[in-house]
Amino acid sequence: MDGRATDREAGRAAGVTARADYVEAVEAVSREIHDPVVKLRFLRTSLRDYPRLAPVDGVPSGRARRVLYRWASLENLRGLTASARSGEATPGARRKVLVSRAAAALTLLLAAGRLVMGLAALVVVGAVGSAAYRHARPNPDPVMASVPSPGTQSAVPTRAGIAPSSVWLVEMGAGYEVYSNGLRIDNTYEVAGEPRRFRVVDRATGLWGQTQARPVGILFHTSESDVWPLEAAYNETLRNSSQRLLRYVQRHRLYNYLVDRFGRVYRVVDEEAKANHAGHSVWTRGEQVYLSLNAAFLAISFETRWEGGRALPITQAQFLAGRNLTDYLRARWEIAADMCVAHGLTSVNPKKHLIGHHVDWARGFPFEAFGLPDQYSRPAPAVALFGFGYDEDFLKVMGEPWAGVREAEGALAREAAAAGRSVDDLRQERQQLYDRWLSEQSPAEATASGLAQPAPVGPAGG
Repeated sequence: MDGRATDREAGRAAGVTARADYVEAVEAVSREIHDPVVKLRFLRTSLRDYPRLAPVDGVPSGRARRVLYRWASLENLRGLTASARSGEATPGARRKVLVSRAAAALTLLLAAGRLVMGLAALVVVGAVGSAAYRHARPNPDPVMASVPSPGTQSAVPTRAGIAPSSVWLVEMGAGYEVYSNGLRIDNTYEVAGEPRRFRVVDRATGLWGQTQARPVGILFHTSESDVWPLEAAYNETLRNSSQRLLRYVQRHRLYNYLVDRFGRVYRVVDEEAKANHAGHSVWTRGEQVYLSLNAAFLAISFETRWEGGRALPITQAQFLAGRNLTDYLRARWEIAADMCVAHGLTSVNPKKHLIGHHVDWARGFPFEAFGLPDQYSRPAPAVALFGFGYDEDFLKVMGEPWAGVREAEGALAREAAAAGRSVDDLRQERQQLYDRWLSEQSPAEATASGLAQPAPVGPAGG
C-alpha cells in the first residue's frame, strides 16, 4: 500500500472517530430532555447540523472534540427551547448562531493549543541550546590563524575557483555597492574629505614632480580598538563596538575603508579624498620617493589589535573581504602590487630618525595570499635611503626587525665602505636629506601644477 492510500485510510479512521464522538455528545444531551417533542426536534437538527461542525473533526485531542460537540449540542438545545418560548427564531437563524459560536470556540481552542505548543518548544530548544553552549563553548579568545614559518605551507586561504578578469560594479542600492568579485561596500558612513594633493620627489635629481590627485598605493592598518571575544554571546557587544569605531573613524576621517570583525566593508572617507591615516611615513618606487603618505595612499583598516605579528589577528571573514577590497582598489586606480604595504613598514619618527613609530602590521600581513609581493623582504626605504635606525623600545615589541631592515642596513654599510666613509657619517648625511625634503613637502604640495618648483637639493647619495 502506498503512502497516499495509507493517508486516506488514516483520514477515514479519524473521521469515523470524530462522528462517534459527536453522536455520543448528542445522545448524552438528549437523555436530559424530558419533553418528547423537543427531544425529537433536537435529534433531527443535531444530525442535520453535523456537517457544519466538520472543522471540529480536525482537533487532534479526543477530549477536546467531545467538549466542543457537547457545547454545540447544548447550544442547539438552548436555541430550540428559546424558539419554543418566543416563536421568533427560525431554524436557519438557529443554525447560523450555532455554527458561528462553534467556530469561535474552535478558533480559540486552536490558538491556545498553538501557544502552549510554542511555549513548550521554546523551553525544549532553550534547554538543549543551553546545554550545547555549556559543553561546546568556543574559545574565549578571538580565533587567530597562525603565521606560517618560512618553508611551511601557508595557513591562510588561497585563491581558488573562477575569478573575473576585472572588477566592475554589479549593483548599487541605497547604502551599498556590489562588485563582480563578491565585494560588498556599505557606504552609509561615507563622508567627503580634503581633496588629494601631493607631489613626489625624484631621488636622482632632488626635484619635485607635478601635483597629483590619484592615489598611487594602499596602506594596511589595524584599528587598535577594543576587541571583544569572537563569540555569539558577545554578538551585541561586537556590533556596538564596531558602530562606535565607525563613528570615531568618520569623525576624525582616519581611513578610507574599515573592515569589521564580521567582514563587512565600510567606506568612510571618499576614495578621491585623503584620510588622516599615515602620519610621518616613507615609501619608494624606483626613483620616486613618497613622504607622509596620507594623500598618496588609500587606507584600509581592519578592526583588530596587532599583537606583535606572531599570529594573523583578523578573522577569516576580514581576510576574504580585505583581499577582495584590495583587488577592487588596485583595479580601479591602477595601483602597482609593490605599492601595497603595511603601515608598520612605512611609519617613522622624524625627530629621532627612527623607524617603527607605529608598528601595526610590522610583521604578519599575508601579502602572498593577497597576491602581493613580500614587502618584509624588501630593503626598508627609510633605512636604506635616509639612514633611519631603531631603539630598544622598538626591539621590545619586535624582538627582531623584519628582514628588509637588515638588508637595508647591509646595503648602507656596503655603500659607506665603497665611499671610504663610516656608516654613522653616511647615516647623518642621509637623515639631513630627509629633513630637507620633509620641510619642502608642504610648500611643494601647496604649489599649483605649472608654477615654480622649490629649489632642488642634492640627490640622495650624490
